[in-house]
Amino acid sequence: MRNFLLIAKREYLQQVRGRAFKLSTVLLPLGILAMLSATYFTGRNAHGDRHIAIASDSAALAEDMRRQLLDDKSAHYIVDIVAPATEADLAALRLQIRSKSVDGVMSIDHSINGAPIATYTEQSVLDYGTSGHLKYVLNRSLLQQRLAISGLKPAEAEALMKEVPVETLEIDKQGKAAKSTGMAGFTKAMVMAFMLTMPILLYGMDMARSIIEEKSSRIFEVMLAVCSPEDLLTGKLLGVGAVGLTQVAIWVGATALLTGSALAAPLLSGNFSIHFSVMEAILFPLYYVLGFFLYSSLFSGFASTCETAQELQMFMPAAIVPVWVSFAVLPFLLNNPDSVWAKVLSFIPFTSPFVMLPRVGLEAVPFWELGVSVGLLVLSIWGTLWLSSRLYRVGILMYGKRATLPEIVRWIRYS
Repeated sequence: MRNFLLIAKREYLQQVRGRAFKLSTVLLPLGILAMLSATYFTGRNAHGDRHIAIASDSAALAEDMRRQLLDDKSAHYIVDIVAPATEADLAALRLQIRSKSVDGVMSIDHSINGAPIATYTEQSVLDYGTSGHLKYVLNRSLLQQRLAISGLKPAEAEALMKEVPVETLEIDKQGKAAKSTGMAGFTKAMVMAFMLTMPILLYGMDMARSIIEEKSSRIFEVMLAVCSPEDLLTGKLLGVGAVGLTQVAIWVGATALLTGSALAAPLLSGNFSIHFSVMEAILFPLYYVLGFFLYSSLFSGFASTCETAQELQMFMPAAIVPVWVSFAVLPFLLNNPDSVWAKVLSFIPFTSPFVMLPRVGLEAVPFWELGVSVGLLVLSIWGTLWLSSRLYRVGILMYGKRATLPEIVRWIRYS
């Protein structure tokens, strides 16, 4: 027991003291924060500073649309009106689009049976947000005009068209109606899946690469003089896994300090809030450790059969495909966390860490499902370790050629 603990300590200290650990601990969260901030501000200013021309045979309709567009403070529209508009006016406006003097032209024509025909012309770059907003404003203005023709006063028509806000509630784990988490639930699921995926894959592949480097440098021949191959593999798994858990703990601690400080108060002053339950706090490290042992033991077995890091890349789909499937099912999981597909992926060992934890944050998962999920993970780890240790025992001392499938089968049989 003392030998693999010494190996684990060596691996842990070597990784934590390295430059890569320090840089990834700081730069990775900053990169994610920069990406989220860029996405937020891009979406917020998606309709910013759009120069629109409205060409209509009805000056009243065009003016009402212009008023609504200018009242929208989040859009920043510049609106020109051409009313009544002739064919020559429309041709001139199209030339302005080509010269980029205006971004788009909304033309409205009542000449055919009195039914309006609307056309929006823009530059070659599609802007679905602007066209959709203009469609909403046009239909609102037309409805207001029709209500006015029916005899309603403008104030009465405006009151009749006023939208009714709808508050969304959801049944919580105690069976009570509570305010829906909305985007917070989606964000929490993505954060938990991401915080599980990145350390598991990064440190699992890092462990596999270190095995290849130590194999090529022949340092294993010295280490095997004082400990067994099983002790080496177990020690490396424990040491590298502790490094990943340390990094996640630093991220969680830094996030907790930031959200509790006055610096984050302006950002968290709205209705957006994320809450983690005690069950999630218990299951997160559990699924991290189990997922890391599963993927790392698998990659360790693969690495012991390889001579170079390039050969190891052939085995990358074994980890990437389950992760892709897990992330692809997340939007569906948010809408229906109790579906058959969500349950099936919660039980498959290679996807359960990334699916079950978001499920726990979205609904009250029965304890028997958690027990089955964890039990299957433990059995899979035992089987993977059994296979990888036999490959590892022989493969780390094999040099000079790539292992073929018949040779790998012989390694497993003889060891």
